[in-house]
Amino acid sequence: MSELSRRDLMKGSLALLAGAGVGHAASGTTTTGDAATEGAGGIQLALHLGVDQADRLRLARQIGVRHVISDVSHALSQVPHAAYADTLAGIQKRFADAGLTLAGVEGHPVPAERIKLGIAGCDRQIDDYVAAVEALGQVGVPMVCYNFMAGLGWYRTRTDVPGRGGALTSEFDLKDAEAQGPTEWGEVSEETMWANMERFLKAVIPAAEKAGVKMAAHPDDPPVPRLRGIARILTSADSYRRVMALVPSPVNGVTFCQANFKAMGEDVEALAAEWCRAGKVFFIHLRDIEGTRDHFRETFHDNGPTDMARMMRIYHDNGFAGPMRPDHAPTLAGEAHDTPGYTMQGKLFAIGYMKGLLDGQGIPFS
Repeated sequence: MSELSRRDLMKGSLALLAGAGVGHAASGTTTTGDAATEGAGGIQLALHLGVDQADRLRLARQIGVRHVISDVSHALSQVPHAAYADTLAGIQKRFADAGLTLAGVEGHPVPAERIKLGIAGCDRQIDDYVAAVEALGQVGVPMVCYNFMAGLGWYRTRTDVPGRGGALTSEFDLKDAEAQGPTEWGEVSEETMWANMERFLKAVIPAAEKAGVKMAAHPDDPPVPRLRGIARILTSADSYRRVMALVPSPVNGVTFCQANFKAMGEDVEALAAEWCRAGKVFFIHLRDIEGTRDHFRETFHDNGPTDMARMMRIYHDNGFAGPMRPDHAPTLAGEAHDTPGYTMQGKLFAIGYMKGLLDGQGIPFS
């Protein structure tokens, strides 16, 4: 990390202490615990939370988070199209009652596995998807983070690797994955996956554009060409350019999952700058890894190889002003390891670190 980055981080740490009430008292002012640059627009710090996670919602507000990303697919799958908007409005209200704004949905707004695999029931799921996007636009939810990982989602071969101080983190090893053999779906070719993607985009992107909903494609994780018999197609910057060229639209863009683009071997600094300037980065997953796409381990947000302070500066200076959340934090002592990568203590640490990176450089956030 550069000396400038370290100096900025020290400044950010002091700002965070001031935001927590240490220092403001001397001036006779009142504080709610928010950092000085919070509320000034810019990057929207967010957490991925469920509407029923009351304790986590309170924790989010206590640490100054104002935005939430959530999965709504289960809720929408239980109701007809005509009830989608009311169901989403109800979810929005529950988040709002907790002091949080629903900044986007992640993981598809409705079930989409048949779309990705191109199997029977695909047409019905596409109809559901279009209706869901229309409803999201109706209630004012501005973004969908979707993926096109068929059969297998984000995938690790181990989730119990000891990291710093014994914290548990995850690992991917391609040889170990392939040793597990094909999935129940057998072989799915790259050509099939691209055909399924094109069909999806041509149906959904026009509806999303009309509704004012940004479609932010998440990279395949890990970004290997094939995983247990199933082709993975969002594995390079060029594959993203292909997606955006298939159905050109201002709402056809990117979830910049930073560590995935690093695993691809891309120049993450140059790519982030390029796509932010073009207005194509709609959402950022801030995370880091050590290794290559065939074998890597997750790190804490502050001890990976990427200069995170510089990345924050690049995002801001090139115009990004959307939601950003920490992803795949290790599991810390005293917390159940039942949802690897999505436990809460590591995310709390990550948010504090991210606020320091931003405050220390005078980058506005909310």
